[in-house]
Amino acid sequence: MDAKTKNIDPAKLVRVTFMPEGKTVEFEFGSLPWDHHGKPMSFLDVAENFGVFLDHACGGACACTTCHLWVKSGSEGLSEPDDEELDRMETAADVQLNSRLGCQAVIKKPGTYVVEIPSWNRNYVSEGKPLILAEKK
Repeated sequence: MDAKTKNIDPAKLVRVTFMPEGKTVEFEFGSLPWDHHGKPMSFLDVAENFGVFLDHACGGACACTTCHLWVKSGSEGLSEPDDEELDRMETAADVQLNSRLGCQAVIKKPGTYVVEIPSWNRNYVSEGKPLILAEKK
């Protein structure tokens, strides 16, 4: 533990490791500020709070699959996927039994979590907004 987490009650500690980067972040359960990146306490929310890159082309609105990740450990402490997430996952590449959308998988209790962000990134934005490119000058 570093200086920021040494005063956290171990019963309230959340530890998330993002692979393949191997970056581990620690915080007190329920203490993260939420800035509308996916659901509060989702893996996307955690990533945004700690500067871990997890693509989210739709802004965390469950309208694409760019935040698709694999939960390697800790799944018992997560929210169950709802119908919207399950429907969206049908459009994702390389879906596995441990696949979740980072914007929807919410940490429900303290514990240790390991997630893997696939090396590929597929953008399936489907919220109906056209891509706007900047004009060349």
